[in-house]
Amino acid sequence: MSTPNPETTVDAEGLRDLVRDLLEKHDPQATDRLEFLRARFDAGLAWVHFPTGLGGLDAPRSLQAVVDAELAAADAPDNDPRRIGIGLGMAAPTILKFGTEEQRTRFLRPLWTGEEVWCQLFSEPGAGSDLAALGTRAVRDGDDWVVDGQKVWTSSAHTARWAILVTRTDPDVPKHQGMTYFVCDMTAPGVEVRPLRQITGEAEFNEVFLTGVRIPDAHRLGEIGEGWRVAQTTLMNERVAIGGTAMPREGGMTGVLTRTWRERPELRTPELHDRLLRLWVEAEATRLAGSRLRQQLAVGSPGPEGSAMKLAFARLNQELSGLELELLGEEGLLYDDWTLRRPDIVDFTGRGAGYRYLRAKGNSIEGGTSEILRNIIAERVLGLPSEPRSDKDVAWKDLPR
Repeated sequence: MSTPNPETTVDAEGLRDLVRDLLEKHDPQATDRLEFLRARFDAGLAWVHFPTGLGGLDAPRSLQAVVDAELAAADAPDNDPRRIGIGLGMAAPTILKFGTEEQRTRFLRPLWTGEEVWCQLFSEPGAGSDLAALGTRAVRDGDDWVVDGQKVWTSSAHTARWAILVTRTDPDVPKHQGMTYFVCDMTAPGVEVRPLRQITGEAEFNEVFLTGVRIPDAHRLGEIGEGWRVAQTTLMNERVAIGGTAMPREGGMTGVLTRTWRERPELRTPELHDRLLRLWVEAEATRLAGSRLRQQLAVGSPGPEGSAMKLAFARLNQELSGLELELLGEEGLLYDDWTLRRPDIVDFTGRGAGYRYLRAKGNSIEGGTSEILRNIIAERVLGLPSEPRSDKDVAWKDLPR
C-alpha cells in the first residue's frame, strides 16, 4: 500500500470537516447511492491513505476510522464491502503499487464504488497450492497477449467485470521467473465461467476457461516476468483481508455461538462449557492481535503476519462451528437449504448451523492453504530453514507434471 505523505496536514479534525462538507453537498438521505459514493471517492474519503486524486488524501491509514465513524453516524451508504471484497482487499493494493497512472485512474474509482466487481484468476487444477507451477499461457502478439488456460476456485467470477490474472509467459526459465500479471476483462471473447457446486449446495465460486483471450499489453501490471513479485503483494493483502478484518468483541462466529449458549441453557454441559471458554479466549486474543496488525499496516505494507492471522481465523471458525453443531445436538444435523444458489457474498451469520459448519471447511483452503501458511510463518517469522526445493533452478517446461 502507499505510505503517507510526510507533508500532509490532514488530521482527525480536518477529516471531520471534509466529511461535514461532503454531507452538506450530498445529503445521503436525498442523494442517489452511487452518486454519493462517487462524491466520497472524489473527496479523498474512500481510502484516506491512498494518494490524492485516487480516493485518498495521503493521510495516515489509522485516520480512516474517523471518516467511517462520521459517515456511519450520518447513516450514509457504504460500498457493500463484502460484495466487492476481492477488489478492495486484493486488486486495489496491487494496482496502486504496480499500476500505471492510467490504470490507477481507470480502475480504482469504479472498483471502490462497487460499479465493477473483481475476481482473482490465480489457482489452477494442475498447480494446487504451488501457485508458481501454474501453466496458463500468455503469448505476445503485437500489442496484445493471447491467453489460454484454466483457473479454478474463482469466487465472484460469475458477477465480475474484471479479474487479476497470473500467467506463464516464459516456460524456459524457472517457474518463479517466467510469470506475468495482467488485468483480464471477464466479458472478453474466450472467457467461459462455469459454476462449481460446493458441499453447502451453493456455487459461490467457479472454474474459468480462457481460450484465445486477447489482453492488451496496456493491461499488464508490473514488468514481463515479474508476475511472482506482483502476486506476492496480492497474496499478502488477501490474507489480511480474510483474517485481519476489524471485528467487535464476540463478533462473527464467536457471537453466533455465545448467543446460542446464553439463549439455550438446556443444551449446556460442563465439557462444552470448558471448550467454549477456551475458544472465547482464543478468539479474543486473535481479535486483539488483528488490531495490532492493522496498526502495523498504518505505517507499511502487510507482511507474513497476515498469514498468521488468516491461519488463526480458519482454525477458529472451524472449531467454533463444530462446537455449535455439538451444542445443538440433533438440531445441528438439520440443513436449511440445498438449493443451488449463486451468492454474491458468503453469509455465515444469516444461515443455519449446518451451513456454517460445512462452509467453514473452506476457510483453511481459500486465500492460501493452512499448510502453506504454516511454511510461510516458519520461514519468514520464526526464521526456520526452508523446505528443500529440487525445482529451484529447473526450467518450468522441464518440471514433472
